[in-house]
Amino acid sequence: MKMIIVDDEVCALQLFLGDIVGKADIEYKFFKDTPDEIVAWVARNRADAAFLDINMPGIDGVRLAEKLIDVQPDIRIAFVTGLDMGERDLPARVRESTVGFLYKPYDEDKLAWLLSVVANELLRMTVKTFGSFDCSVNEKPVRFSSQKSKELFALLIAYNGKVLTMSDAISQLWPDLDTARSKILYRDAVWRLRKTLRDINFNCVEFSRAKLYLNKSNISCDYWDFLAGTGKGYKGEFLKAYDWSIDYLAALDSLTD
Repeated sequence: MKMIIVDDEVCALQLFLGDIVGKADIEYKFFKDTPDEIVAWVARNRADAAFLDINMPGIDGVRLAEKLIDVQPDIRIAFVTGLDMGERDLPARVRESTVGFLYKPYDEDKLAWLLSVVANELLRMTVKTFGSFDCSVNEKPVRFSSQKSKELFALLIAYNGKVLTMSDAISQLWPDLDTARSKILYRDAVWRLRKTLRDINFNCVEFSRAKLYLNKSNISCDYWDFLAGTGKGYKGEFLKAYDWSIDYLAALDSLTD
């Protein structure tokens, strides 16, 4: 996580530093009350989050947040303040980018919670389907607890955001089994997939009765990019470990003509 911290009080900056120093997953840069310098830096450098003091002489933190959102729309904002205010006091545009408030004198637990909120929003899954099927979240491989739960997730990826019903999943993953047995195996795969996603804190599947829906936000996929005309990499192989994937090859081949 890359973040900036803005406070015109040196002692406050030092206190903040004492609470985040040594965290291997955090890169940080401190600023005092220099709005032009801060905005220019964020325009040139990636900042996942900004912790901003609200009451500063040069510019108030809310106005600075608006300027930062102008140059980096997805930046997450946390306000550090001794004032009695909350999200209700923010302009709508700033409120949408705000993860919370850290009130002075703040405690370490609240800071840790806000950092975890930002970190969770930064999770992104990358899915590879051309050839074998592989998934990673922030470059860490996803370890599925069973081959069928992994195949079930692959089928959701192939459905490209469409609802996957239990009957459709069973017909493709267990085509040769009787209905009673296949339903048991389906429910086990669903349970295992839910646990895998919960363990990596990546909530991308809506689990409903007898149907599944994949939320595609925060997921990048070579197959989806190829269908949209913005990706390459297809060389005649798609999810090759799964028999049902053959049904997708004709459509993929037609896009290479």
